[in-house]
Amino acid sequence: MARFTMPVAAPPRAVFDYLADPRHRAEWQSSLRSVDLEEAGPPREGTRWVDRTAVGAGPRMRITEMVPPGAGGEPGAWSEVGTWRGLRARLRLTFAPDAAGTAAGTALGVELSVEGAWPWLPIVVVLRALAPWAVRSDLRRAARIVQRRSWRTA
Repeated sequence: MARFTMPVAAPPRAVFDYLADPRHRAEWQSSLRSVDLEEAGPPREGTRWVDRTAVGAGPRMRITEMVPPGAGGEPGAWSEVGTWRGLRARLRLTFAPDAAGTAAGTALGVELSVEGAWPWLPIVVVLRALAPWAVRSDLRRAARIVQRRSWRTA
């Protein structure tokens, strides 16, 4: 499992609201072309969708945890699981006030795991090496987007 924390110069709730909504994914995730939601309405635990990737894969995704950060500084968490053929990836994000304890910044915690059945093990090894780098890069892009949006609404 890969773990890291990255700072985002926007309030935890703004970061959560942006990243927890699959409809925003194609804006910041470099491998995506679109997202096909399987149900209408706001995202919630159990929301399902299919990622339409640039390489033609169509992993089935599902939100498994969705706890918004509290107004009093309580951290939030959001998790997803994605499956495609014999592969399974899990992503968990946590949203806490930054190290200074201000409501203006977020310490975004990231946990990422990739698993696969025996025939997929060579691909799992490659994905475990490359995925943390790709996820970090995509989340930096998302952070820039949410930072710009937060400044406009502040």
